[in-house]
Amino acid sequence: MNKKLLALYGLKWNPFSPELPTEALHVTPKAEHFCWRIEQSLIREGGFAMISGDPGSGKSVVLRLLFERLNQLREITVGAIVHPSSNLADFYREMGDLFGVELRPHNRWGGFKALRERWQAHLEC
Repeated sequence: MNKKLLALYGLKWNPFSPELPTEALHVTPKAEHFCWRIEQSLIREGGFAMISGDPGSGKSVVLRLLFERLNQLREITVGAIVHPSSNLADFYREMGDLFGVELRPHNRWGGFKALRERWQAHLEC
């Protein structure tokens, strides 16, 4: 979107850009409550959460908001799996990348063991 068009409508950012800053996003009460629940219960007790919905319903936006909020907590490390529909080997490669463990196809057991040890060390911190 060009600057003239943004100025015409009094916009500071392109509202359709994926790089739209989180402070420019409208946070609905449902999104706020979801982020609060994750922050208050899942972080302290552990567990998983799932965001599902129709295309265009705001799942990615809520994840961006949650990522931003959790990143502000010092005791929390936030990682993102960017290819959730990939196969199992790709999932392990992404986990290895997140935890700084080099995984080699010719030594799957060694990579799995190193990843598991790093994960356990992370949980003990």
